[in-house]
Amino acid sequence: MRPEIAVLDIQGQYRVYTEFYRADAAEKTIILVNGSMATTASFAQTVKNLHPQFNVVCYDQPYAGRSKIHNRHEKHLTKEVEGLILLELIDHFAAEHVLSFSWGGAATMVALAHQPRRIEKAVISSFSPVVNAHMLDYLERGVECLGKRDGDRVGHLVNNTIGKHLPSLFKRFNYRHVSSLAEHEYGQMHFHISNVLNSDRQCYLNAAKKINVPVLFMNGEWDEYTAAEDARLFGNHVAQSTFTTLQATGHFLDMEHKSACRDSQNALLGFLKPAQQPISRTRHPFTQDHHALAV
Repeated sequence: MRPEIAVLDIQGQYRVYTEFYRADAAEKTIILVNGSMATTASFAQTVKNLHPQFNVVCYDQPYAGRSKIHNRHEKHLTKEVEGLILLELIDHFAAEHVLSFSWGGAATMVALAHQPRRIEKAVISSFSPVVNAHMLDYLERGVECLGKRDGDRVGHLVNNTIGKHLPSLFKRFNYRHVSSLAEHEYGQMHFHISNVLNSDRQCYLNAAKKINVPVLFMNGEWDEYTAAEDARLFGNHVAQSTFTTLQATGHFLDMEHKSACRDSQNALLGFLKPAQQPISRTRHPFTQDHHALAV
């Protein structure tokens, strides 16, 4: 399953690396939005869960992964800019669906608030409008490490908090990735987290009120940082919202174990393709790809 690779020009300002997994029989296209400090490799398992039922698009933000060598990194990107980049990619790939993970939910909600005409359904996973005590502690410790550009501490922090339920192999690759980012990437994440800590957190709910398509919010039962009960607050603002909690899994959902991978796939296909039959327990694949994970 080899993707079609392209580096796209976004309004003459940014260059974005993309991977397009084409499926000849697929009727719809879905675009995946990374969490922070993540790359297209973060979605290796999710792509397997969705392809070939869908054409699948992954991309790296201008400051990350295989996009970063094509950009100058002269200023930090806001979530509003990331939302506009997503809108451009939705149009370019004629995507009907979007799926975000973790802090990718911020850019996705910005994009959905623009009510893009092509989008029919969206999935927002491991995201919450609430900065609860666990998330606040994680962010405050994170902003300190990032401010000092201490990649070692950032890597351990991620694995000991939101990544604590990951298999040990994934933790090793996650640490290797997070602890060796470029200085501008640490700067970008310091900027992002500082904004979360200091800005009006109502912004997510204000964006949610403008969303006019069905949205599935998917969270892990064991995720203390973007808790399922907190995510349900979106139900008061997104008119067509549904919720699912994946049992016995944390923040990283389909990466954590076989049952979570199966349950994630069933939830996605059940929402995006309601006629799709659930995946058999005995036939569901789960592979531990040696890639950097999402954050």
